[in-house]
Formats: sequence, C-alpha cells, structure tokens
Amino acid sequence: MPADALFLLLGLVLLIAGGDLLVRGAVRIAERLRLSPMLIGLTVVGMGTSTPELAASLKASLAGSPGIALGNIVGSNIANTLLILGVAALIAPIAVNARALWRDGGVGILAALALLAAGATVGLSREAGIAFLVLMAGYIYYTYRQERLGAPHSAGYDRAVAMEEVDPALIPRAQPAGRLSVALLLFLAGLALVVGGGSLLVEAAIGIAEQLGVSDTVIGLTIVAVGTSLPELVTSALAAWRRQGDIALGNVLGSNIYNILFIGGLTGAVAPTTVPASIMAFDLWVLVVVSLVVMVFAFTGGRLSRREGLVLVAAYVAYAAYTAGLF
Repeated sequence: MPADALFLLLGLVLLIAGGDLLVRGAVRIAERLRLSPMLIGLTVVGMGTSTPELAASLKASLAGSPGIALGNIVGSNIANTLLILGVAALIAPIAVNARALWRDGGVGILAALALLAAGATVGLSREAGIAFLVLMAGYIYYTYRQERLGAPHSAGYDRAVAMEEVDPALIPRAQPAGRLSVALLLFLAGLALVVGGGSLLVEAAIGIAEQLGVSDTVIGLTIVAVGTSLPELVTSALAAWRRQGDIALGNVLGSNIYNILFIGGLTGAVAPTTVPASIMAFDLWVLVVVSLVVMVFAFTGGRLSRREGLVLVAAYVAYAAYTAGLF
C-alpha cells in the first residue's frame, strides 16, 4: 500500500499542476480568439480549473469504477459544502447576498436532484450526460447575461475571480501577449499531465481499496474527493483571509454546479456509467440536506458565522468517519 499511496499523491500533484498549465494556455488562446474577459472567466477558467476532478472521474468511468467516478463528484461537493466552506467561515465570518445565495445555491441543489433522478432511472447515461451539459451551457449563458445587467455576482463569476486571485496568470488580458505557440504548448503540456495524473490516481485508488478491503466508492468519496478539491480549499481560504467572503461562498457554490453539470455531464457523455446504489441511498441525500442547511445558516443573520463554520467542519469529520466505516 505505501507504493499505491505514493502513486496516488503523485497523481494528485500531476492533476493540479497539469490543470494550472492547461488553464493558463487556454486563457491565452481564448485571448487570441478575442473572447471577452468575463466570458473567458466563466468558461475557460471555470471549466478549466475543474480538470482535476474531470480527469479523475472520466478515467475511473472508462476503467469501470463508477464508485470512484461518482464518488469523486458527490464527495467533492460534500467536502466543498462542509469542509471548505466551514474552514473559510472559521477564518472569517462570511457575509451573504441573499439573492445570489438562493439563485446559485438553488441551482446546485437542483443539479444534485437531477443526478438523483438520473441515477434512479437511466443512470449516468449518454443522454443524461448530454442533458447535464445543455443545462451547464444554459447556466453559463444565464450567468453571463446577469453579469452584463449588473446583477449580484454569480457563483460562476466568483469561482473565476477566486482562481485568478490565487494565480494572476489566469487573469485575461485585453491585449494578447506572448506567442500563440507558447500558449498551445502550455495547453498540451497541461493536458498530458492531467491525463497521466488521472490514470495514476485512479489506478492507485483502486489498489488502495483492494488492499484495505473497502469499496472503491469509499475511496472516491473521501481520499479522491478531498484530494481533487484542494484547489478550492486554497482559493476559498485565501478569499476568507482577505475578507472576501462572497467570493469564498461563490467559489464553493460554483464548484458544486460545475462538478455535477460539467464533470458529470462530460463523464456521462463520453463514458456512460451507473450511479452506485450506496451513493443513491445515502451520499446524494447527504449532499442535498447539507446544501439546504448551509443555505439556512447563511440566510439567517445574513452571514455564515465562525460557530456555524465549526459545525460544518465537525459534520464533515463525522461524515468522513462514517463513510470510512470508523463507526
């Protein structure tokens, strides 16, 4: 198992580093195509920074491991909602815009319910995957229109801003700089690292599950999910430290939407798979419930307090321990 653990860690490093290179290259290519900075943020940055989760879920589905593929998606969203948002609130209480909360939080809950409905009927089939991608496109279009009309910033916008503040190289520039060949090279190098990292991570996760005698679903919901969510943890914690609570919250809500509609959609469209019965019976319902609880916490008093952040972190520790079979 030490070797598998080492390969899993290496896979995570390659995924995160490759995702960063891929997005840098994609942003520069998008600049050459004269896309607006806002549109680049919502599409290239928003989707590109989800490539670690995408690579892990897509590779797992192709390898016949739906527990890792869906566990990564659902587990990442639970970690986002409880662990990452809880840590951000512990660093600094998060002020909440009620309109943005219900709009983007509501979309996230509807996405989770859509995944539940798909799992109970056709599974994450190609048709379901395409439907999720259409919904993702609709959400981005709606978000783009809202931003142009001056509505409260959407979760998709805040997600892009959070990533750009951690890595200024992701900020779109009005005037393209540098050679197109360099941008293409960055993109291709990042893509290669992401593909390689995804393969290493999934194979190591399967090996660890076999040696521990647990299902790959457990590994997907915990180790893989938390590992691929590390960029969100860093960006949300940094936003909270800078007293940008709205960006920390938007980053989490946006990530949850992208995880299900974009990653789940592309996984289903490329490599259709089933939704494991254990995830259907428990984890997806946990995601819906904790998402509602966070919305209630945030809506009451207009903020997420440190006490509520502590409750969220404690709830995640309990969830992870229960999922791992520790009690």
